[in-house]
Amino acid sequence: MNLQPLFDKVIIKPLEKEKTTSGGIIIPDSATEKPQSGKILAVGAGKDNTPLTVKVGDVVIYGKYSGTEIEVSGDSLIIMQESDILAIID
Repeated sequence: MNLQPLFDKVIIKPLEKEKTTSGGIIIPDSATEKPQSGKILAVGAGKDNTPLTVKVGDVVIYGKYSGTEIEVSGDSLIIMQESDILAIID
C-alpha cells in the first residue's frame, strides 16, 4: 500500500460482520450496522515526538462514527486519529 498516514493518524481496514445468524438466517446489508472493529494497516509517526500506542497488525475497537472512510484499490478503509480508538483486542 502506498498510503502513509501523517502525525497521529492510523489507517484501519474494518472487519466484516457475520452475514448469517447462528440459526442460519441471512442478514441483508441494509439491516447490518457499521463495523466498529478493524485491523490497523498503517500508522503515522506520532505527534510532538510522542510515538503512537498502536502498531500495524493490531485489531482495535473504534467509535461508530469515527474517522473518514476512503476507498483505495477497491478496499474500503478508514483514516482516523489514534484518540478515536477505544481499545486494542488481544
